[in-house]
Amino acid sequence: MAINPTDAINAFKRAQNLSGSGISAPESPKTGTFADMVGSATKQMVKSSREAEKATVDAVAGKADLTDVVMALNNAQTTLQTVVAVRDRVLTAYQEILRMPI
Repeated sequence: MAINPTDAINAFKRAQNLSGSGISAPESPKTGTFADMVGSATKQMVKSSREAEKATVDAVAGKADLTDVVMALNNAQTTLQTVVAVRDRVLTAYQEILRMPI
């Protein structure tokens, strides 16, 4: 099965469009390079993970509602799944390129 390397980029862009539906998707990078896009996705993943951790700590301290904790954990999980899916597609595309005859 041949995979086009741009499929991963297109999948990432579709995930960014989900940000309007309450899902925390990675922010758009300021420049158009792939490396910037991956860097932005990584930063967003770390940010959502920290927000989930903070919500959990606040809930244990009695400062946050359980619903807030669940929403923060869901956002962190969705962001992580998006980043992992893009990574998997990029690695698969790279492996396909390596298998191409020269």
